[in-house]
Amino acid sequence: MSTLTPDPAAPVAIERRGIRLGDLLFKGVAGVAALGVTAVLGFLTYKIFALAWPAMQKYGLSFIWTEAWNPNTNVYGALTFIYGTIVTSFIALLLATPLSIAIALFLTELAPRRLASPIATMVELLAAIPSVVLGLWGILVFGFLPIFSGDPSQAGLLPAALVLTIMIIPITSAICRELFSRVPHDLTDGSLALGSTRWEAIRRVALPYAAPGISAAVLLGLGRAFGEAIAVTQVIGSGNAINRSLFPPGDTLASRIASTYQGASNNIEVQSLLYLGAILLVVSLITNVSAQAIVNRFQKARRMSTG
Repeated sequence: MSTLTPDPAAPVAIERRGIRLGDLLFKGVAGVAALGVTAVLGFLTYKIFALAWPAMQKYGLSFIWTEAWNPNTNVYGALTFIYGTIVTSFIALLLATPLSIAIALFLTELAPRRLASPIATMVELLAAIPSVVLGLWGILVFGFLPIFSGDPSQAGLLPAALVLTIMIIPITSAICRELFSRVPHDLTDGSLALGSTRWEAIRRVALPYAAPGISAAVLLGLGRAFGEAIAVTQVIGSGNAINRSLFPPGDTLASRIASTYQGASNNIEVQSLLYLGAILLVVSLITNVSAQAIVNRFQKARRMSTG
């Protein structure tokens, strides 16, 4: 009487077919997701530019360097809001970047583990606070401080920049902390073994190793600052003029859109607001492309130095 012996290769073949099917399924889902994001971005860009096209035709590129914004005479320009966006965002970046790097270095290099974890959690929880709450905090706190008290210094470019600083620190410090935690210990230990101090090891090893990611994190924080609307609207004061001082009220691209769109008086004002949105979209895309270019340049230089 003969007995059937199982083919030992059959489970392997079935397993391979299963893995292959899973790989194909994963590849298909990932490809659809990537194409979907690209399609959404393309459709969003097309829609904004299509709706803003009448204003683009009417005002042309002069819209960018025109300071006026007057719904009564239908004279609109973006210069005031571009100025406010650049000033508040770069002040926030100048303040947030060293603070974020210092927080990340403290948590990864200096703080005990039992202390680093709760501090990191508290810093990252700042990102979960709604922007409108941060805006209210800015109104109450900056209005209470003597340097910001009175009319009109309670609302202005500087309070908006400080609120943006608080908003971009969590994301920038979290990325920097992750970058510093991935620096190979062999490199830092070797530097210490050669007689370097802790600071010299950080400056000569950790910072250069994480430099590409830090640059991308800083630009990501800058993009976050460019697009913030609600919190900035609450503290910037909605001014329509360019001032050298940081204390008078001002406005940004995102803040002007958020505060004016619902109450726009006519179609050309709506189209002009969409023109502001198109400018903001282009600036954000340039920022992200610049971040990727910087990362690629650092990685290329690192490969050449190690190759």
